Amino acid sequence: MPLLWLILIVLAIAVAGYVLGRQRALASAGGDNRKLHSLPSYYGSNVAIKAIVPAALLVVAWLLIQPIYVGNTISGMIPDASVKEGSSLGLVMAEVRRAADGLDAAVAQGLMTDAEARNLRADFTDVTQRLRDAGSIVTSEVTQPILRAAQRYRIMNDTGNLIMTIAVLILAVLGFLYGLRESKSEFRARNVVEHSVRAILVGAASIAILTTIGIVLSLVFNTIEFFRLYPAADFFLGTNWAPSFSGRGGSSDLGVLPLLWGTFYISIVALAVAVPIGLFAAIYLSEYASPRIRAFAKPMLEVLAGIPTIVYGLFALLTVGPLLLKLFGDNGLDWMQSGTAVMTAGLVMGIMLIPFVSSLSDDIINSVPQAMRDGSYGLGATKSETIKQVVLPAALPGIVGAILLAASRAIGETMIVVLGAGAAARLSLNPFEAMTTVTAKIVSQLTGDADFASPEALVAFALGMTLFVITLCLNIFALYIVRKYREQYE
Repeated sequence: MPLLWLILIVLAIAVAGYVLGRQRALASAGGDNRKLHSLPSYYGSNVAIKAIVPAALLVVAWLLIQPIYVGNTISGMIPDASVKEGSSLGLVMAEVRRAADGLDAAVAQGLMTDAEARNLRADFTDVTQRLRDAGSIVTSEVTQPILRAAQRYRIMNDTGNLIMTIAVLILAVLGFLYGLRESKSEFRARNVVEHSVRAILVGAASIAILTTIGIVLSLVFNTIEFFRLYPAADFFLGTNWAPSFSGRGGSSDLGVLPLLWGTFYISIVALAVAVPIGLFAAIYLSEYASPRIRAFAKPMLEVLAGIPTIVYGLFALLTVGPLLLKLFGDNGLDWMQSGTAVMTAGLVMGIMLIPFVSSLSDDIINSVPQAMRDGSYGLGATKSETIKQVVLPAALPGIVGAILLAASRAIGETMIVVLGAGAAARLSLNPFEAMTTVTAKIVSQLTGDADFASPEALVAFALGMTLFVITLCLNIFALYIVRKYREQYE
């Protein structure tokens, strides 16, 4: 049974439980609400919660545990001879899952029955030919042991899904009956429902933490898988980025230093644009602008933060790039050979970061106590001297934190650098040359016809882990500075 149908059935049971629980509670009180401990809706909600929450928890737990169990079981079936040199068991399992998807596609297109797809003794040549006829992605690397493992993989998943469906429905019905049994006038339904809702809210608040943990673990495991195939020293110290898609990696050079250099170079150009403009805008809005002008200018400035980054990327590609090429390439200077360059992406990214710097700096400058300004004025300082010698030094820790947060945003940007900076991985100081970044290469490595069973696809996870660690360190440092500042001036 499809998961959507299962969810709809459980929801229907919960709705029926709400209606019947409410009616049963009223019947136990002779139709008089005053004889009930709680409002009738609480009795219905109690039945609905007992029907849906345990069933939902079982579905989530099952969907998390079943892939691990099936993967461990199937990996034990694969002979060591199938794990070739330069590969690993995890990459072979990727081929198994891909072959299983091919079997599903062949069954869906009617090229074979489900029984034929499950038949472990079927002719290997015939099955692979049907898979190719179905247009499934089956390479020459799919051997007979892998195909048998894929067939077993489908059987175990189908069996597990059937058992999950039955178990979830039984649990939902049992919860429905138990909640219905509790629907009596003396039952403290309100207390139970409020405690249940509190637990649900705690679970919802934990989703962000669990999601973060899941993202980190997925990056860590796939990064470890990559470093089993490619030396970590060559990755972190290599100065050449030249992936090869021949075989299972070919003679690839996967040095990350050119990508990190491009990332930091473009970010530095962006910050050189965003920090002065954003900081000056913040000083004007907080110290010089009238309330009427501030009420208009601040929201207009922050509109820049709501523009999608793909729009900025198109602006860099179609407007800023040709303009810079006309200024620095077509007029005899020959500094710039094409519109895609570090300067193109850096300028546009700097425009995007202006509201981040200005808005945060404006809030920080406004939080400086007015008594410090009044004291400066009392000593005879002018407004500009007060800003330069009193306000900015007092707000400096917070401003530094805002700049670091903007830097982490710049390092993680993707679409602007994909469209505006080019795709060349090089170590160069010329800002008018095309370069690329870590995020751009993550996009390119996970798109196209790259074989997942190769370092070129898995390297995206290593790049993502590297970028995650860098931005995490910047964010932690920025939050430390901001919190220290707030403790001093609140």
